[in-house]
Amino acid sequence: MGIVYNEANNTFSLHTRNSSYQMKIGNLDYLLHLYYGPTLHDADLSYQIMQYDRGFSGNPYESRNERTFSLDAQPQEFSTQQQGDFRTASIEVVNSDGSYSFGGKAAHYSIMEGKYRLETLPTVFANKEDTVQSLEITLSDSISGVDVILLYSVFEEADIITRAVKVKNNGKAAIHLKKIMSLCMDFLNGSGMDLISLPGRYGQERQVERQPMTHHIHTISSVRGSSSHQQNPFIILCDKNATEDYGNCYGFSLIYSGNFLAEAELDQYDQLRLVMGIHPKQFVYEVKPQETFECPEVVMAFSEQGLTGLSHLYHDFYRTNLCESKFVTKVERPVLINSWEAAFMDFDDKKLVDIAKAAKNMGVELLVMDDGWFGKRDDDNSSLGDWIVNENKIKCGLHALVEQINDLGMKFGIWFEPEMVSEDSDLYRKHPEWAMQIPGRPAVRSRNQIALDMGREDVQDYLIEKVNAILDAANIYYVKWDINRSITDIWSNVLPSERQGEVYHRYILGLYRTMDAIIKTHPDILFEGCSGGGGRFDAAMLHYYPQYWVSDNNHPIDRLKLHYGTSFVYPPSCMGAHISDSGKLIPLKTKAVVAMGGTFGYELDATHLSREEQEICRKQSDLFRKYYHIIFKGDYYRLTNPFETGNMTAWQHVTKNKKESLLSVVVTNLTCNGPQEYVRAKGLHADTMYSVNDGAYTLSGSALMNAGLPIPREVPEYSSFQFHMEAI
Repeated sequence: MGIVYNEANNTFSLHTRNSSYQMKIGNLDYLLHLYYGPTLHDADLSYQIMQYDRGFSGNPYESRNERTFSLDAQPQEFSTQQQGDFRTASIEVVNSDGSYSFGGKAAHYSIMEGKYRLETLPTVFANKEDTVQSLEITLSDSISGVDVILLYSVFEEADIITRAVKVKNNGKAAIHLKKIMSLCMDFLNGSGMDLISLPGRYGQERQVERQPMTHHIHTISSVRGSSSHQQNPFIILCDKNATEDYGNCYGFSLIYSGNFLAEAELDQYDQLRLVMGIHPKQFVYEVKPQETFECPEVVMAFSEQGLTGLSHLYHDFYRTNLCESKFVTKVERPVLINSWEAAFMDFDDKKLVDIAKAAKNMGVELLVMDDGWFGKRDDDNSSLGDWIVNENKIKCGLHALVEQINDLGMKFGIWFEPEMVSEDSDLYRKHPEWAMQIPGRPAVRSRNQIALDMGREDVQDYLIEKVNAILDAANIYYVKWDINRSITDIWSNVLPSERQGEVYHRYILGLYRTMDAIIKTHPDILFEGCSGGGGRFDAAMLHYYPQYWVSDNNHPIDRLKLHYGTSFVYPPSCMGAHISDSGKLIPLKTKAVVAMGGTFGYELDATHLSREEQEICRKQSDLFRKYYHIIFKGDYYRLTNPFETGNMTAWQHVTKNKKESLLSVVVTNLTCNGPQEYVRAKGLHADTMYSVNDGAYTLSGSALMNAGLPIPREVPEYSSFQFHMEAI
């Protein structure tokens, strides 16, 4: 069905496999939102728009004496500015005459095959087998000459609709954007909805918070220069009674890594408006005549099958349509060991080779040399920006070190933090103007490093050259790209004073250009993102990296919550998860079960493990490879909520054909003489017989899903269990 325009009633209908989205060119050519939800069979929902004389709600001048039409009460596709709508706005523009006003009306539209493009920002893409149509609607303000171009793409089979916005200045003088949202969604009745978000902090990212909509503006945002540990650019609006398996759920995922804003406002008439886009804090962007400003993309999904159904839509789509790396679907990712928690910065080439030799016995395939290999980097107070191998540590040189690791039958990876510079560095001494620092004010320090002005093309070119030189100097298989502070001291030496409001956004644009150039030059390298763990874990980063470090917190019990929250939108295949020394009292098996919820690896000194422990790890690595296809390609089910009181946390992976499944359980809360507990599976064929753990049980899918499997009571603290189910 795709996109249908009905000329008779001026409606646009966007249809996916299980959802419909409708809007209408209404009174006075304003674009009104009609519907988003389960598939429509009626062609026209214009009757939903009811008009009354509303007190203190202004009427457009063109309506003359007709007082029943007010934008303050109409569901709009893109809300106006200073046109009688007092709700949260989609745009704040300062026109060339100093006025704050935008009255965009539907001027023209076009429907095209395929996916729209953005020139400066990452977006999802269409594969050859995808059925995709795109819609472009231009809202024109005839007085200012400002056009807002609304972009939509419909992925029919995936049940996904994407949105983006462009602002074009057709006037004769510059305008200034102070707020521009990528999404505006008006629900005619939102009083029975809940808002789910993923707040957190360093080491406790993407915790889950659910709250009822009340007559306030609910704000989810970051102003830290990145999408941040504290919030995530993703929200869910859902029915009050929605559960994992039941109820209407709407997802909104912003593909952007900088300051973002999502505002949900329940208004005086119980209408719910959601806007989402770049945060307006310290954002003033000049758009000159005939220039166009692009806004980030929003990926929307709707499910009647509860929170799990919504997650499945995002997981499937982001696995196939977000990152083009060959490591997403074509090449299996290796089990790795990272040097950070093993040695921090106290290592040399011999130490790394020793770790690799021990790790080889554990089934590890990739050694990653983390922070400390460059400049004079012995602690975190120097050398960022000096991307030159420290041969006092790597005495044999990088090329020879990599060859030694390769000779063991292992691959080699390396850590970078390109966006930062240390004051104690050759780069800073040569180019202090490259660092972001407000003139005449002392810098705000964090980890004794300063952010480079990534909006500068010379900084971008320097990083592209230096990082590429290291990657070309040896057989590098993997790169960990890190950033370890929030961005402050917002100032660019290459912009005039009146354009400093562009710095935040230009930083992100420059970062995307830099990453894109390096990654496209090295398509055979596996890139993993990191930001003090999961501080910039967002869909835009996953456009460039097939995986991202979930958190610096490797404690397996904390990780249960971290993986749970992350899974609401991001698939397990992108979650970096390792076994470490964190949680010393927790069994090695349990650490492995938790780490198998993601990409799986080790973050410890393998030389300190006994032969027996190395053998346990080897078997765990083999198990991960055995179950790789289930974890990385299957459907994911949250069976319990680790934020609620309970004795266990359980989750499940099921292959698409439902013939194989892996169900994992961690006992988190032992009780004396407690009741017998059972874990119920999901996602199986009810009438299919399954062999559980090679014949320990032979049960129907119906029995597994309704009666469940018993969890042994008399077990040590933090015990874990895995149930492998295979259809027979």
